[in-house]
Amino acid sequence: MINVTKTFLPPLLEYNKQIQRAWDNEWLTNRGELVLELEEKLKKHLKISNIIVTNNGTIPLQIAVKLLGNNGEIITTPFSYVATTAAIVWENCTPVFVDIHPEYLTIDETKLEAAITPRTTAILATHVFGNPCNVIAIESIAKKYNLKVIYDAAHCFGVQFNGQSIFDFGDISTCSFHATKLFHTGEGGAMFTNDLDLRDQLFYSHNFGHNGPLAFHGLGINGKMSELQAAMGLAVFPYMDEIIDERKKVVDFYKDNLDFSKLHSIKIRENTNWNYSYYPLIFENEAQLLQTQKILNENEISPRRYFYPSLNTIEYTNGENMPVSESVASRVMCLPLYVGLESEQLEKIVLLINRSLC
Repeated sequence: MINVTKTFLPPLLEYNKQIQRAWDNEWLTNRGELVLELEEKLKKHLKISNIIVTNNGTIPLQIAVKLLGNNGEIITTPFSYVATTAAIVWENCTPVFVDIHPEYLTIDETKLEAAITPRTTAILATHVFGNPCNVIAIESIAKKYNLKVIYDAAHCFGVQFNGQSIFDFGDISTCSFHATKLFHTGEGGAMFTNDLDLRDQLFYSHNFGHNGPLAFHGLGINGKMSELQAAMGLAVFPYMDEIIDERKKVVDFYKDNLDFSKLHSIKIRENTNWNYSYYPLIFENEAQLLQTQKILNENEISPRRYFYPSLNTIEYTNGENMPVSESVASRVMCLPLYVGLESEQLEKIVLLINRSLC
């Protein structure tokens, strides 16, 4: 079976060496040596000033909304994973959807101002498949209306825009280190900010509000990464260049060999150093997608309809019609993309897709 993704597993011996350190320290959680080392390595690799690693990629979104949402309306995208909208609703805020750009697939910044009301407190936008939003325009609008900006950058490990880490944009950015991501800790995530006061709030919020062992800074939950998760991250980390290179080769093969007369893919924003996190195909119509998916499945190939459905159509959101997002969501499918895909497998995938389009 060729799945849409496959977790990169470092050599077991190298993972065991990291686990042994936790055993030797007799310290499995509460920000031990491995977590602290991982944060320092990631700061240097990503060229950022602050990072707080977490136990998953959803907790950072919930904390960000808790701190910045103020129970108001949060303008967001309908084209994202459900966690983006769920975090807003979970923290007693109201999602207000703005449609997406048909090529970049990120929130359409030209439609943001029309969605702003006196109850708007923040914008929560997703860098889709690692493709940056128009962060310059969004920052300008946020300043004009005194709004906070949160970026769901779950897919963005290593992405740079204008030579700068994408995590440097917005009041808070979040990332996922789930097992399906480029860099992973099995399950995990991170949150980023350049505001030192906000960084302290993020830190206390993910650590029960603790300000030392006996005092409290404020309300918090448990979002801490364990030493066992950090051990996986430290074992994966040395392979990041190889992981990116191998994924680029797969993407280049798709670009060079698929028949784009009846297909197109995402347009990567200018001045972006992309990370090859996903490879979405956008079909002419849903029937074409379903036919291709059926043929691939019959040949033990499992692409994924991602993102589907458009989040404004989920029952608990009560969203208005978002024609671009709904159309794209019905026609988009991500192809297999991971380290270890062999040339014969890629040739088979491309051959079957091209035949399905005839």
